[in-house]
Amino acid sequence: MRVAVVGAGGWGEHHARIFSRREDTELVAVCGRTPARTRARAERYGATPYTDLDEMLRVERPELVTVCLPNEDHYDVTLKLVRTGVPLLVEKPLVFDLTEADTLLDEAGDRFFAINFNHRYAEPVQRAKALIDAGELGDLIFATWRFGGEANHGRSPHANLIETQCHGFDMLEHLVGPISAVSAHLTDKTYGAFSTLALAVDFENRAVGTMLGTYDSSYAYPDTQRIEINGTKGRLVIHDTVRALTFSKAGDPVEQRWHSTYFDDEARNFAGTFDRHVDALLTALRAGDQPPVHARAGRRALALAHATIESHETGRRVSIT
Repeated sequence: MRVAVVGAGGWGEHHARIFSRREDTELVAVCGRTPARTRARAERYGATPYTDLDEMLRVERPELVTVCLPNEDHYDVTLKLVRTGVPLLVEKPLVFDLTEADTLLDEAGDRFFAINFNHRYAEPVQRAKALIDAGELGDLIFATWRFGGEANHGRSPHANLIETQCHGFDMLEHLVGPISAVSAHLTDKTYGAFSTLALAVDFENRAVGTMLGTYDSSYAYPDTQRIEINGTKGRLVIHDTVRALTFSKAGDPVEQRWHSTYFDDEARNFAGTFDRHVDALLTALRAGDQPPVHARAGRRALALAHATIESHETGRRVSIT
């Protein structure tokens, strides 16, 4: 399968790495805005560099295009690619504006349009989902999400909420179920943007939850990312996405713990969660199926973020429609 990567930035290197090293894909192009950086990236992974998207599409005719651009610059390029009909994998966030998100999805129709919520493919997350689906936690009662480190400054005052905590919205709904309402507290104490936020959430299944997301912390801290889910029969905790999963049964002081084994480097590699997502994505694409994580999930996370903003601005609990 001929694959082109649009974007020559930091996380975009993982796009190039994955598709250049697989036996079932050929990385044919890297398309970027900066000629020197694009050329260097393409040379590193044996692809052809382009700074003109139309030329790249015309010459290379890729069968899959992946997009990894600066967070607030997704819309125009993604819309152009959607209109070509080429299968797409885009990085989160989908966009910052709900109208733009709706336009992208309407234009895409039923064509293959995926988003990279790679946290779903971490080994602890997959094991947690299996425990929940098997009823090992009983009825879910409450869940917590905490994630944050150093600032990633952007033009939007809600960069932390939209571009980073979208993982939290996606993960809570993936594990617990649809969120039905949010009540938000945001602070711009440090540098003017709303860099830290705390949410209370209701789920449709009548469980409740909390989210704490910040750009005022450090990724060096242990458990900088932590998910806890409690049910009537047990509790699980996911530590740092890929580091460990602990599970306890109600009333039992003995805790079960999963961690990657000595030779299992892949399972503790955060970037490897993207490799796993690509495995599932290519399987679906070749089978003619919809992607395992459709771009609609990006629109959903954005809708929850906008409800959070509304709650903060109005001081009211906001129901999700």
